[in-house]
Amino acid sequence: MALFEKRKKQSSDRTPVADSGSVSDQTGPFRTLGRISEAVNRSVAERVQVNDDRLRDNLKETLSHIAVIAFVGSSGTGKSTRAVSVARKNQIHWLIDDGLLINGSRIVAGSSAKKASSKLESVRQALFADETRAAVMRRALAEHKPAALMILGTSDGMLTKICNNLWLPPPAMLIRIEDISTEEEMRQAKQTRMTEGKHTIPVPSMEIKHEFSGYFADPISKLRRRLDRERGIAPVVPDSERTVVRPTFSGLGSYSISDEAMRMMIELILRRIKGVAGLVGFKSSTEVYGAVFTLELAIHYGFNAQAVLQDVQRRVSQLVEEYTSVNVMAVNVKARRVVHSS
Repeated sequence: MALFEKRKKQSSDRTPVADSGSVSDQTGPFRTLGRISEAVNRSVAERVQVNDDRLRDNLKETLSHIAVIAFVGSSGTGKSTRAVSVARKNQIHWLIDDGLLINGSRIVAGSSAKKASSKLESVRQALFADETRAAVMRRALAEHKPAALMILGTSDGMLTKICNNLWLPPPAMLIRIEDISTEEEMRQAKQTRMTEGKHTIPVPSMEIKHEFSGYFADPISKLRRRLDRERGIAPVVPDSERTVVRPTFSGLGSYSISDEAMRMMIELILRRIKGVAGLVGFKSSTEVYGAVFTLELAIHYGFNAQAVLQDVQRRVSQLVEEYTSVNVMAVNVKARRVVHSS
């Protein structure tokens, strides 16, 4: 009995030793692999950081060779309107105005700060305070490498912030609105801004109409400029080089066009088109970048239906945009019936 108890005790003493060795054998290799993995990840992260720093330095070096021309004037004094003529006179083909990078009459990068939901957000976008927007603009500038770049701003401090955010050198040349505009011209510009909420973007409407559908302030201005041309009065800036808008943050309120008003306008347009007997059905839908119209028409007998429908598409799209500044994405037309003239 005593012998059995002794063997049992010895067996019990040996068991923990065997278990302890088993655990040690399992965890040892995994600890080693874990250290190797950590070392590899740390090495990769360091190489990525070195590469990012190198790219950042190369980008800063590229941007440092761009000659910056500052165009400064307080809000509403007509900077954007004058920018085109000033840039052309000084052989400057690249501009930054309210968040947009413009080459000649084409938008190359950015989005207009005039489309911001508030005045504060508009200022942030114009300053490129958001790192994502700033990075996009830096890459665009580095890709195109303009020799000279005009930046529009309301103050010297604003120009300094834009240059810092875009990693550009300080302005090499400063032009103030007072140097090129008279007191009367600036007073009229401010009066228009205060009473009508109009802002100018120095690009053709075609460049931004998808972004500013419904916010253009051009229809009445177009009629006024047409009368000026008939009288032989040349505009300050050619129509093809600027667009007048009323931003969403304008304090003058907003306007809307009902479907019924749009239908009545289109009916008036259709009366001018030969071969159209009337509008049978009308549907309007609003998309992100504009409106889509679906028209069902009655066509006079004896006319080429295909030619009439094509004319309707062209005229409705053109005139609705001209009269309302709504971007017309599509005009779908269908001939529903044929009317015999008595």
